[in-house]
Amino acid sequence: MGKSEPALYLGAARAEHAERIEDPALLRKSGEAASPMIGQALPLREDIRFLTGTGCYVDDIKRPDMAHAMVVRSALAHARIRAVDISAALALPGVLAVYSADDIRDYALPIPQRVCALPGLERFLQMPLADERARYVGEPIAMVVATSRAIAQDAAELVQVDYEQLPAVVDVHAALADQVILHDGPGTNLASHYTVGRGDADAAFANAHYTRSEVFNIHRHTALTLETRGFVAEWDAAAGRMQVWGGSKVLFANRTILASMLKLDEQCIDMIEVDIGGGFGVRGDFYPEDFLVPFAAMKLGRPVKWIEDRREHLMATNHSREMECRLEIAVSADGIILAMRGLLMADMGAYTRTNGGVGPGKGTQFLQGPYLIPHLEFEVQALMTNKTPVGTYRGPGRYESTFFRERLLDIAAVELGLDPAEFRLKNLIPPEAMPYDAGALVPGLPSTIYDTGDYPLVLRRALAEADYPALVAGRGRGADGRLYGVGMGCFVESTGGGPSEDARIQVTPDGRVELFIGASSAGQGHETVMAQVLADELDIGMDAIRVFHGSTTLVKRGFGAYHSRSAVMSGGAIVLVAQRLRQQLLAHVAASSGRAVESLTFARGAVRGSNDGAVLATLESLAQQASAGSVQAASALAAEATFSNDNQLTYTGGTQIAHVAVDTETAMVEVLRLLTVEDVGRMINPAVVHGQTIGAAVQGLGGTFLDEFVYDEQGQLLTGTLADYLLPTATDFPNVDGVSMEHARSLSNPLGVKGAGEGGIIATGAALANAVADALSPLGVQITRLPLSPNNIARLIRDAKARPGPGN
Repeated sequence: MGKSEPALYLGAARAEHAERIEDPALLRKSGEAASPMIGQALPLREDIRFLTGTGCYVDDIKRPDMAHAMVVRSALAHARIRAVDISAALALPGVLAVYSADDIRDYALPIPQRVCALPGLERFLQMPLADERARYVGEPIAMVVATSRAIAQDAAELVQVDYEQLPAVVDVHAALADQVILHDGPGTNLASHYTVGRGDADAAFANAHYTRSEVFNIHRHTALTLETRGFVAEWDAAAGRMQVWGGSKVLFANRTILASMLKLDEQCIDMIEVDIGGGFGVRGDFYPEDFLVPFAAMKLGRPVKWIEDRREHLMATNHSREMECRLEIAVSADGIILAMRGLLMADMGAYTRTNGGVGPGKGTQFLQGPYLIPHLEFEVQALMTNKTPVGTYRGPGRYESTFFRERLLDIAAVELGLDPAEFRLKNLIPPEAMPYDAGALVPGLPSTIYDTGDYPLVLRRALAEADYPALVAGRGRGADGRLYGVGMGCFVESTGGGPSEDARIQVTPDGRVELFIGASSAGQGHETVMAQVLADELDIGMDAIRVFHGSTTLVKRGFGAYHSRSAVMSGGAIVLVAQRLRQQLLAHVAASSGRAVESLTFARGAVRGSNDGAVLATLESLAQQASAGSVQAASALAAEATFSNDNQLTYTGGTQIAHVAVDTETAMVEVLRLLTVEDVGRMINPAVVHGQTIGAAVQGLGGTFLDEFVYDEQGQLLTGTLADYLLPTATDFPNVDGVSMEHARSLSNPLGVKGAGEGGIIATGAALANAVADALSPLGVQITRLPLSPNNIARLIRDAKARPGPGN
């Protein structure tokens, strides 16, 4: 087959986007004027304190008589713990306590799974301190508490652990062989094993015109937040109350776990959110230190602080991404994908973390991506190794599955003689198929329903924005001797995880409005974005609103900030609570004035007559009534509401296109441009969405080219400092662009919004790998694994040049 001319199918894209496409059926029916604040690219209020150094992070929390903790971590990846000698540490002046597994036995419980509990993973849960056996470098063995951090660090070095070293298991194939067993109870390293699918994949493959199989690998890496993890815990024995500062993401869920361990009622624990220096999925879930620090504070009767250092972060905070996938595709003679099947092997590390199942679970769920593939069959093997346990990292399972699928699509397109864009356009789910049932591909979860979207439209927009015909024309060796290539990746992303979220409003005595939400913030701009929503719903100015978020003291319950859910779930709760407040105010003024409620309206922050618009009561005047003792006014000025989406997720669709130049002499790749186009339904604050998109894309660039955890055969982490674990700098990837569309709004929340925090990372590995493979295609290089580091690229080029064949 000959290659199609790109211009043949690009013309429509430019015409379609001459103006924004809005489907009236998808617009929110509010009965009010167009929102003046939603859609405004306002600067973030919270940025002022961040930029001026006046933020309050966990290490800024200082309590009277506060002690400091240090964690003693395993130096070996796999070993029996014969004894832990703490005598020298206890003898050091200033040391208050040293805790080992024996000291916490009456309290500590295995840390439970929170989400995506794949069958079998419950057998591999972690205790807060290792008991009898250490299973990864960095596993907590003891905790020292002293009057200063320096003394605690010195004392930690005096704790002597007597190890009996055991053979380490450091890759999934060795784990599957079960020659060395990490956990005696289960008697196997295969933690979870299942098959999911739909249709008849085997029959489709048997009758296909073309089939192709390839094995892909993604390396282990994680998020490097600006601020490491940390906690301050304070126990008030007289009141029977525990306060904990430093948690994030899912404070209510973590409170439940902590309460069960400390044998306290949940209401006796206050999880207080402070400013957070980045989360990206790795911070905020329940780690061993989440128990150890409050436990020490309770036992010592004084506040205890623990702040993770950077090496601890690299060895102890959740790792992510490491997977191998053998993926097969079946295609008809006219280029239609008939079926896909595969085996996904996920390296889970030494234990199941609270969200460890998300990677493999969502990895297979999204292997089909945004394509209309009738027959699917995916086998999953989640395997335990002697490495740091894995958890979620921005776009968990999506980044991995998109790399696997989109690489295979490009390989197939080349072998079928199809342009990669044409091949994708043939197979993307059409808008008329929405809502689209993508099947039940995660054990214990319902069928995946893509709610709204026009994926071909998004791809065409990306091709137009990138000037794809010009990029295709410029492929090959340039005048500078470098090889130029272009690659793309299409993706779908689930957002707005349920089940519900709470919001509460209180009008203050001066007539201002305080908004309280349960969702945590780690850079998403809640104090601005949520105020924009409330400003519109109450028709008041932004300066009259103050937003409080995250802490368990604010609302009755909250489900946190993950799964790109804050705008969807908290935004929905804000709409409902604002509606309730308006109804209460109208009812109160109607009762006090003798008017019918129907004759009143709430507009521009005041109760007014519906006919003449005359002001009958302002928020300030009603607040004054409450201050004067009016119980009715006070009741009307406070409202609570819960928004529930019945776990109906909402899905974005996007495309990323990469243009690269590869120097075959130095193996250096220059990213000339990385473009992300994503339909997010509706933007509350376009500046925030754009920032999230660009930030996610840069994280994806780092993860694709630089970030990598490397272990030796003994399970020692070789890239455990920032001298070895590489990160992108501000100048490494200057050409990163993003376009956020507002075409297909969500139908599952009153704002019509979809989450926008993760889309920018999802297809980066795929698009960049496809672009590098396209550039190196004259050499016959095939890209099947990440990272695209200079060493790996150089090896591929060297091997290609050593093979006899065209161009060599």
